[in-house]
Amino acid sequence: MQKHTTLIWPATLTALLTLVFSSWAWAGNDASIKGDLRTNINSSMNQFIDNHTIDGALYVYDAMEGKLLKLKLDELHSGIVKKNGFYVSCADFKDQNGRKIDIDFLVRPSDDRLITTQALVHSVNGKKRKYHLETM
Repeated sequence: MQKHTTLIWPATLTALLTLVFSSWAWAGNDASIKGDLRTNINSSMNQFIDNHTIDGALYVYDAMEGKLLKLKLDELHSGIVKKNGFYVSCADFKDQNGRKIDIDFLVRPSDDRLITTQALVHSVNGKKRKYHLETM
């Protein structure tokens, strides 16, 4: 009986880890968002960054820290998800103190175009922050 239990435990652990890691991957990218839609979401986000960058820096207010962050772009992420009517994608930046800041961009359809409405601090040095996209 002991031998049978020993064989089940690794299989159960493997299945559990696969489920956990696959749902993390799914949460960061919705594969059903593809083609022109994906391209246009990325274009809207890039246009937002370009239009709001001053002398090479994007300024984003961090409400948790109560201060303005001066951000330099490192890398745009390819993942896109949909949450409460917004498409959400993110990018990595460095702030004026050298910290890694992950910014989420909210993109919303309006008539026949996609508009990036704002940037939110999603994580600082890998420590994630929660925010909710509920509308009243």
